[in-house]
Amino acid sequence: MYHPYLRGKQYELILLRENAQLIAESNFVPIIEPVKKNVSSLNKAIESLKSKNAKFILIVNPKHGDYKNDPLPIFEETITPLLHDYTNCCLGYMVDADSSLIDIKSFLDDNKEKRLAFIHNGFPKAKELSDLIQNFSNVQKHLFIDNQSGKLYQRQFKQNGIQRVLIRDGFRKNRNRDYPEQEHFSDLHITYTDEGMEGFGDYLTVGDDYSESGGPAYAIAIHLTYIENDDDMYIRHFISDRVNTPADPAGKFLEALEKVVNTAKEDSLIFRSLAYKEFKKLYDDAHFPGLGYVKKLSMQHHFELISNFQSK
Repeated sequence: MYHPYLRGKQYELILLRENAQLIAESNFVPIIEPVKKNVSSLNKAIESLKSKNAKFILIVNPKHGDYKNDPLPIFEETITPLLHDYTNCCLGYMVDADSSLIDIKSFLDDNKEKRLAFIHNGFPKAKELSDLIQNFSNVQKHLFIDNQSGKLYQRQFKQNGIQRVLIRDGFRKNRNRDYPEQEHFSDLHITYTDEGMEGFGDYLTVGDDYSESGGPAYAIAIHLTYIENDDDMYIRHFISDRVNTPADPAGKFLEALEKVVNTAKEDSLIFRSLAYKEFKKLYDDAHFPGLGYVKKLSMQHHFELISNFQSK
């Protein structure tokens, strides 16, 4: 079962809204970390997921963005009005090096009637946390951020009836101009059961690195994942020819887009997703929709790729 990790920026929320049907049909469980106090966009995405009876996890104590030090509005403006009677979602609680058992117990006590999930991201006291959680029957999932929780840590949370999920960042963040033509992305979609897990996840084609906003783009990059004949997953980086000034992003986008289209003509491994078809239409129309939209299409392609793989 696939658990994509998304931060609640504008185009991530649009991605969820537009792909609610795919998410539901593919049994995806998106993890949403709200980072922008734009409750309208977040609530629209959640309403779309609800309308398709899709599963999802909403993190109630984000570690990034506008809610980092003030998560209460998530309860007041989203959870209470929208999720009080919706049973296909979990409230997610992030535990890291700064978390305290007292705060965790308070969260558990306050939400005994809701389905809960824990996202493990460097919390040092596995045994104490496991002992605490044993007293609560509404914990549904444990999600482990790879490299932030070892095997011995993960073993503490092995319990019948509770799913364990491994989240691994397959996207190696780089300057756009410095990406290789292609590189390995992940094999976790195949090997998660070998890891003793019931599910897997990633940060799509964005990566775990969080920033409020990007600087000027000297190069334009389009990132598309693809699956090799042995079912391993790789990613192609299509880079504009010009990389030395921030001028003419629209023209640079078309340079990168031409490489996408030409490569797809020659390489049958490029999945002809709806997102790819939209890229092709943008190429035919010589239209630049903005970098946020380009990122959204890349993420949608990844959604469609994994859905297609799982359906085989």
